[in-house]
Parts: sequence; structure tokens; C-alpha cells
Amino acid sequence: MIANWNISYEYNKNNALIIITKRNNELHEGSGYMQHIEIKLLELNDTDRLFEFEKENRKYFKSIGLPRIDEYYQYNSFSQIVKELIFEQEKGLHYMYLVINSEKNIVGRVNLTDVIQEPLKKAELGYRIGEIYQGNGYATYAVKLVIDQASKIHKLHRIEAGTSPQNIGSQVVLIKNGFQYAGRYNQYMLQDGKWTDSLLFERILD
Repeated sequence: MIANWNISYEYNKNNALIIITKRNNELHEGSGYMQHIEIKLLELNDTDRLFEFEKENRKYFKSIGLPRIDEYYQYNSFSQIVKELIFEQEKGLHYMYLVINSEKNIVGRVNLTDVIQEPLKKAELGYRIGEIYQGNGYATYAVKLVIDQASKIHKLHRIEAGTSPQNIGSQVVLIKNGFQYAGRYNQYMLQDGKWTDSLLFERILD
């Protein structure tokens, strides 16, 4: 997915500025796979198959810096988490979407979290695609779909997203969806006993 992009970094005295340019024009939003996924809000009857998706991708998500605590993979704990997410979703605090392919399989998740309405009208974006579905452009299109929902349905003004400096694929997904680099948080998250930075991206929707 990222082979069509030339990515370089320039640094100023405060933080890193990302410059991303296309190598060629072969990658575009008209690719055929994009008609074959949709997103849907999380419902209680999704619990079982979402639990299987998370278990199947546990090692992969941890390897790319998206770990979960052990209790997350215990069904009783997981089902309770889903119930709480749906309760908060109904109150407009989060919008948790599943990414579904043409075979009705869960291929990933894309979420709008920490929603704040007036006066900010903003949310944070998060997404993850299962290991066997990598390389199909699903993340790029899922983000596009959730941005449409954020603007047209949830009436948000601003979306923020963060990635690790090493997660080039995620940065490309954001750039292709119109996000702009906004800054860098130093030593933002503790992972495997080490503090890691986070790069902040933003998109204004109206």
C-alpha cells in the first residue's frame, strides 16, 4: 500500500514536519475493492464475531503497537466492554463502527471516540484492520466512510488522529483522507516499558 509514496521528514526546533508525496498516480480512490466494504455501528449481536476477530488478531495488533490487556480476551469481560461501549454510543460519547466486507466478515474497526459536541464538535479517530485483510486499502476507505458519517450524521466539525512516528502506513491513510500534520507529542505513551512519541493529525470537516 505504501510503495507508491515517497515519505521524508524535515525537523524544526519544535517538532517533526512530515512531507508525503506520491511517487506516481497509480493509487486512487476508484480502485475496485472500495465498493466491497461498508461500515456499521456496533450492536450487541455483534459481540461473538467481534470477539473472534479480536482473538484472531491479538498477536498482530500487539506487534503494530495496538495491544490490549489480558482481560480483554476473556469473553465475559469482553461482552461487558461491548455493552458499555454501546451504552456510551447511545449517549453520543463514542461511535464504534465495524468494517464489513462483501462476505459479511468483520475485516476491521474504525471508531470516533471522545466525542465533544458544543463548543468544539470534535472526535478522535481510531482504526485497525485484521492481519489477513492488510494490503487491500480497507483502512483508507473505511476512514473515508467514517468521515462522511462524522460530517453528515454526527455533525462534527473536527477530527483528530494520532500515530506513532514509525507507523508510516497509518500516516499515509490519514494523508490520503485529507488530514494535515498538526504536531508531535514527546514521550506520549508507555509501550513495552519505553515511552514513545505520537504524531498528531487533524482534519476540518466544514
